[in-house]
Amino acid sequence: MSTLSLLVCDDSNMARKQLLRALPAEWPVTVTQAADGQEALGLLRQGTFDVLLLDLTMPVLDGYGVLAAIRAEGLPCQVIVVSGDVQEEAVRRVMELGALAFLKKPADPAQLKQTLLQLGLLAPGGAVQARAAISEPMVSFRDAFREVINVAMGRAAALLARVLGVFVQLPLPNVNILEVGELHMALADAQVGDGLTAVCQGYIGGGICGEALLIFHDSEVADMAKLMHWQDDQYSSMEMLLDMSSVLIGACLSGIAEQINVKFSQGHPQILGEHASIDELIRLNQQRWQKTLAVEISYSIEGYDIHFDLLLLFTEDSVPLLTHKLAYLMG
Repeated sequence: MSTLSLLVCDDSNMARKQLLRALPAEWPVTVTQAADGQEALGLLRQGTFDVLLLDLTMPVLDGYGVLAAIRAEGLPCQVIVVSGDVQEEAVRRVMELGALAFLKKPADPAQLKQTLLQLGLLAPGGAVQARAAISEPMVSFRDAFREVINVAMGRAAALLARVLGVFVQLPLPNVNILEVGELHMALADAQVGDGLTAVCQGYIGGGICGEALLIFHDSEVADMAKLMHWQDDQYSSMEMLLDMSSVLIGACLSGIAEQINVKFSQGHPQILGEHASIDELIRLNQQRWQKTLAVEISYSIEGYDIHFDLLLLFTEDSVPLLTHKLAYLMG
């Protein structure tokens, strides 16, 4: 088989590195990399690429936009989507836009090879090729951790989408190290009485620990209750929020745990303001949270005016352990 030109498009250095390492050794390709959809489209318009491995959730222009532009402009490229957004509706939409296959992140080398064989992009039984060295991107802790979160939040969204029968719109997760004062400011908006309700749930595993906060706008709680078919007078909207928080927080934590090979135990979720205020939460954790690794994920539900934020707050002591766990992904 002649050498093919491959374009790998993902905003995460770690995701691109994982994908490059998953390429079959016997696949004769030249590789170009793009960090967002707009950059990928520019490259596709300039020259011919045989294959595009495409992420969905990206800044500037997402994967859906790239697929739509490829179709509208008739750009000759075969597209395989590789994404952390594993909702059934996401898969359906990309196939409808012309993608030939969908692979979940992180890409499994055997599955990628099988897909390439099925699409006729890889010759069966080929010998290992001496292809040009592929330049792997450098991966920082923040980039590696952000990609782990990206995969975990996609799995949580897929579970939520199944439970509610909706399509969950995924953001780019924010990952920051916050001083306790900055954390206090970031959380001040979640004080009950400001039109927001927050559910808090602690977690610990492998020496890594923290708190998960799920923050809802009060005005959207009734809509959420309708979606979850809570019409029974025996249950309050707060109980519905606790149930939903357990589902979402649990799915996100298990997605992280699976990737870094730990097991998290979760405490009981509680409504802040009922049992504890954010001030009290910070006061109790002031020593542990001198510096906090804060992850913010802002989910929204398509077709509904429903948005909610998931904050994962890892203690400062957890950062070296997380770094050690991610070292093999960064190296």
